[in-house]
Amino acid sequence: MDSPAAPVPFDPQEQPILERLLRTRDALLLLKQDKSSYIKSRDVLPLYEEVISEVEKLNARLLDHLEEAGFYSSKDLSSITKTLNNMKETVERGRDAYSPALMTLLESRLEQCQLKLNKLRSGLEAMNPELAPIHETLVSVLRSTAAANTRSKFSATEVINLRKQLTKIQDTMKDGNFIGADGKPLEGQEGVKQLLDRCWRWTEIVLEREGKIDERFRDQYERLLDIRNQLDRLSVTQAWSLRETDLFGYQRKLDRIDEARVDGNFVDAEGQLADIHAQRTLLYLIRRSYAYIYALLISSEPVSEALLPVYNQLQTLRRCLLEVKESGASLQGTEVDIVQLNSIDNMRVDGKFYMGNDIPEGQGSVNALLAECYDIVWELRAAVPDD
Repeated sequence: MDSPAAPVPFDPQEQPILERLLRTRDALLLLKQDKSSYIKSRDVLPLYEEVISEVEKLNARLLDHLEEAGFYSSKDLSSITKTLNNMKETVERGRDAYSPALMTLLESRLEQCQLKLNKLRSGLEAMNPELAPIHETLVSVLRSTAAANTRSKFSATEVINLRKQLTKIQDTMKDGNFIGADGKPLEGQEGVKQLLDRCWRWTEIVLEREGKIDERFRDQYERLLDIRNQLDRLSVTQAWSLRETDLFGYQRKLDRIDEARVDGNFVDAEGQLADIHAQRTLLYLIRRSYAYIYALLISSEPVSEALLPVYNQLQTLRRCLLEVKESGASLQGTEVDIVQLNSIDNMRVDGKFYMGNDIPEGQGSVNALLAECYDIVWELRAAVPDD
């Protein structure tokens, strides 16, 4: 079943919150399933407030997983920092438009996320800046090994090459320490050394198991692998037709698997703990999937179904114009494309695309793509030599 019943909250005080969220979800599903008309902004806006809180929960869950994993890079924190800052600005702008209760809720969630972010950042700040490149490489090796471990066809060569990177790093050490330019051991290197040891152990385990999961956890593995692969395809194809509520469907599936852990551990049907390989493999798939959802949510403004035909046509025009530009062909071959471009431009009223009296979601994305197409046309015209 795609959408099992939501788990009962552990805290009885959470029950009313759960019921309100379920009603919001059901209302969104009804809108989604109604194919007789396009979804209108006025139908969705009353539900939008509930959706915002889901995004903030996801931020918090990502931060929890980064802390639990014990390894993360400054790049991970930079992205989340930017998202939190954007959300703070959004909350501030909406202060006079939304209820004080909602603003208090959002501010509280943001504050919790900020506290977790500060805690994670302090862990990196204790490390000498000279160690940063080594730390980044080790984080990359650990994640790349986990990715190799879950490929459909396991490649021992890929993991062996990653171990060669570890050897290069270890060869830079003297008497078991990372030495700075002044010839002294660098401060804050204990965490880096522990991460190096973890990389050695994890690559060794992955080579031993050759990508084969413990059969007791085959079901969770297959479900998580399917979710990860679906999200991976969406991130590559940039599925503009995907709605945020669809992503929350993936998030709920992940939440149920994640919350089934006992004291942070995966257990089988008899309550026996997973071994380190199964534990890390399942956690990697969960964390990678959460990261995909996060990236898809913040990547760009979604385009509504009403604007998708226009957006897709502009995508095709952009691709054709880029092919002409890269091939060095004549501008004359693009005249039909330019006519289509002008036709789309003429659909706008005061710079906006209307569907009846509605202004569909995704104006920014469509207008940006239209402007990019015009930029390419102007570049092609500028490349034509004067007679």
